[in-house]
Amino acid sequence: MLLQRHPANPILVPDPHSPWESYNVFNPSVIYHNGLFHMHYRAQGLDWVSRIGYAVSEDGIHWNRLRNPVLEPHDASDSRGVEDPRVTEIEGLFYMCYTAYSGTAADGNATHVGGSILPMIAVSRNLISWQRLGPIVRGEDNKDHVLFPRRINGRYVALHRRWPFVWLAFSDDLRTWREEDMALLYGPRQDDPAAWDHKSVGSNGVPIETEEGWLLINHGYNDDHVYRFGVVLLDLEDPTRVIRRPRSAIFEPRELWEIRGDVPNVVFSCANPVVEDTVYVYYGGGDHVIGLATCPLQSLLDFALSAA
Repeated sequence: MLLQRHPANPILVPDPHSPWESYNVFNPSVIYHNGLFHMHYRAQGLDWVSRIGYAVSEDGIHWNRLRNPVLEPHDASDSRGVEDPRVTEIEGLFYMCYTAYSGTAADGNATHVGGSILPMIAVSRNLISWQRLGPIVRGEDNKDHVLFPRRINGRYVALHRRWPFVWLAFSDDLRTWREEDMALLYGPRQDDPAAWDHKSVGSNGVPIETEEGWLLINHGYNDDHVYRFGVVLLDLEDPTRVIRRPRSAIFEPRELWEIRGDVPNVVFSCANPVVEDTVYVYYGGGDHVIGLATCPLQSLLDFALSAA
């Protein structure tokens, strides 16, 4: 596996004294800004509702967290939780992509049993106070959305998932996302039952801009429902074009707290910031705690470019 686990893992665990993060802390977003690591993480407590907490670190390993969540349910659209944040800095503002989980099922098959999921965006100037902008799509279950860190050809671009495929969406203002501005990007390798991503795929953290293209770390699973990570390389100015997509996975559950947990056999990442040419992949293990794995950026890029 290309990614190497940090020996301090897990780096964040539930707080048994907190009513809102006593059961699970997982699926964090992390960005590196002004010399500090800023984490937004999904947490569940006594009521089993997901909220988003905030923590800060000098080294990316030891964290100080706020006592209260920075984003929590506010109406019927997210009454059962706000989940899986992915924060991107664009032109001096911070944008959080997160999933709103409601108690009312959308049309069709709900990904969350008994409810629906909506891909939301919020904006902040300070990483603490967030203003909701609205969803990328309505009327369907959709998640795993994340913004690219800059406009491409003058437009904002987001990855999102219409299960089991990954799509691209384009917008002029981050509020209006038209169906005609969406494009199917890639899907599970349904022609290969042995592939690690045979059944479903989705996006992880913010796309990494390199001279060779946009480097994406993604996730997927097979019929065994074991989550693994891979990489995808997209064209810099035309992200609808996939340049490389290696067939091998780069990370999978191996530690006991990844194999067992609130949900077994899960490693799930919403963050891969690059600091001093090292990719820091933060991930939820077993939907219960947070771990860290790292890799030199050049090693990931070489791996992507070596794919046939």
